[in-house]
Amino acid sequence: MSQKPDRNLGVELVRATEAAAIAGSAWIGRGDKNAADGAAVDAMREFLSTVDFAGTVVIGEGEKDDAPMLYNGEVVGNGHGPECDIAVDPIDGTSVTAAGRAHAISVIAVADRGSMYNPVDVFYMDKLVTTGIGQGVVSLAQSPADNVRELAKVLGKPTSEITVAVIDRPRHLSLLEEIRSVGARTRLFLDGDVAAGIHAVTGAGNIDMLLGIGGAPEGTVTACAVKALGGYMEGRMAPLDAEQLAKATAAGHDLDRIFTQDDLVTSDNTYFVATGVTDGMLLKGVSREGKYVRTDSIILRSRSGTIRRVSADYLAERWL
Repeated sequence: MSQKPDRNLGVELVRATEAAAIAGSAWIGRGDKNAADGAAVDAMREFLSTVDFAGTVVIGEGEKDDAPMLYNGEVVGNGHGPECDIAVDPIDGTSVTAAGRAHAISVIAVADRGSMYNPVDVFYMDKLVTTGIGQGVVSLAQSPADNVRELAKVLGKPTSEITVAVIDRPRHLSLLEEIRSVGARTRLFLDGDVAAGIHAVTGAGNIDMLLGIGGAPEGTVTACAVKALGGYMEGRMAPLDAEQLAKATAAGHDLDRIFTQDDLVTSDNTYFVATGVTDGMLLKGVSREGKYVRTDSIILRSRSGTIRRVSADYLAERWL
């Protein structure tokens, strides 16, 4: 019988997101998102090789032919300890990092081996995320307007006090109009719907719900965090054009199926680890404090229901 991820794993994994965030931070505001991502990938891969686990990358930087490191199917860790599924995003928000904007984070999610859903050949997912009270109240089967109304009822406040997080994309113009038509507010994020989904569960920034189409792989990552925080999430595959539709159909996806967080990650033993790259509501970005580089991280574990915040100082001359 294989070992299960233990309580020390999150503390080990945070070293990898810290390293990735520091490496990526050197490219903040320099206009080169590929360089930022490449630096973060290299740093994360190096540190993951020292961790006591055998992690199979389910969601990574792409297929083996397209990604030299952290590709889908790669086995990471030192080979000892628990067997796990792992999802990585060395920088969730490469574009905002390159532009010097807020809310970029480095992320690793881990669960028991065989428990993570891999949305192979599907790049986008329609998502709904809110606090646990939303289960049985809101759904992607309902209209956005109805979801706002029903959530407002169960939260005991008017729709005018509901705030919905949405990724700022042209495809969401009609969604924004519908949300606002019932009196609710919107909070637009330029990138990074993983952090926005966490805010919808914790209520940070007075956000009550996340709606809209974002990355499908990020949906599985978000599910690990949602499970640890006791929130509720739904997702439905959302190919955006004919080519994506053909790939999704060929891969055998049921495009009408609505997934919950328990469908996307079947294990109840999940970790979500993240370190801030640029400043955001969830985490502070990497900063220089005299001779040191400071990182701000979070470790979430579903089995224990713990939220651990970690601040670390690294000697700058060894890291930058």
